Amino acid sequence: MPCAQNAMSTIPTTFSATLPSYTVIGGRERLGSAGLSAVLLNRGRRRTRLDLFCELESVGFDSVVSIEPPPVQYDIEELSSQFPFVRFVLLKEAISVGEQINLGVSELDAPLFFVLWNNLRMVAGGGARRMVERLSCPAWSKDGVRSTFKRLCTVPVMQTSRFETLPTLRVPVLPRKKEHTRSLSPSSEGLRSLYPADGVGIYDRERFVGMGGFDGTLKSCYWQLMDFGFRAHLWGEEISATQMIKLSYETSPPPEDMSVDTDYQHFYLKNLAPVFRRDYAHLPLCRFPRFLLQGKENVLDAYRSFSEGRRWVHANRFRWRCDPRTIASLWNLDAVGNEQSPLGQETSA
Repeated sequence: MPCAQNAMSTIPTTFSATLPSYTVIGGRERLGSAGLSAVLLNRGRRRTRLDLFCELESVGFDSVVSIEPPPVQYDIEELSSQFPFVRFVLLKEAISVGEQINLGVSELDAPLFFVLWNNLRMVAGGGARRMVERLSCPAWSKDGVRSTFKRLCTVPVMQTSRFETLPTLRVPVLPRKKEHTRSLSPSSEGLRSLYPADGVGIYDRERFVGMGGFDGTLKSCYWQLMDFGFRAHLWGEEISATQMIKLSYETSPPPEDMSVDTDYQHFYLKNLAPVFRRDYAHLPLCRFPRFLLQGKENVLDAYRSFSEGRRWVHANRFRWRCDPRTIASLWNLDAVGNEQSPLGQETSA
């Protein structure tokens, strides 16, 4: 089943704006009815594919969407007949992690989806139905309909192959020169995280799509996650950790590349430059000089990028609930014994 949607160079305003061309094989059957599906991302050295899909089958996900980067694997036809609940999405060219997740979400319809990598194993959490039951709690959606899931994303505990807990909670730090994050190990239930480390987590599909998913015009995985996390919190969503679900890496996850490049400029325009006033946000022209000085574009190109950012902020202006400093203050880090100040700013030695 082909899909022929071209990527856009402008900031996406809808979820499906940057979906690439792809082909689908399999996925004819539904495995369960727990309300939780999986989006499987693939990279590096792989586990035995048979073992991997047998484990996903035992968890009882409603369905699985496996994103297959080029070149196409020789075993897909055989696996699709052996595991009819798996939908293999064959990419025609390499795309970013955020785009892969968006694409996977577009191919499933479960209320919740679990983003996983092929080098992860389930350590604790039970089956899909049990995970949904553990994470469900009474809540009300924006249209007044009673729901049982209130978070945009729930982040599991992540461990090494030796079952050592990794510092996967991301805390925003907002110094004057460069915005970045610090990492903490999850020590109790419900601690906030700016974004799901490595993209791994259980997401509410309706909230995810309503937010626009990941920004496919960004290519850096780090800045995609930063943009997603800041946007989520600026717009009043919640990303928190759970102790009840644990995963372990068979191989170490790649380090985060925090390099400041054009993706950072894009992130700055969408998340840090807008000014929040009572019930709406706007991007004032007085932010342009800083944007111009920090970037590598000439004046004309920089102004075009800035104007595009202003249009995007204006289109979404009533979705803001707070400003970046308010986001930083959400982390009461004294409670977790971290040396960072409660306001998320750099502390002096």
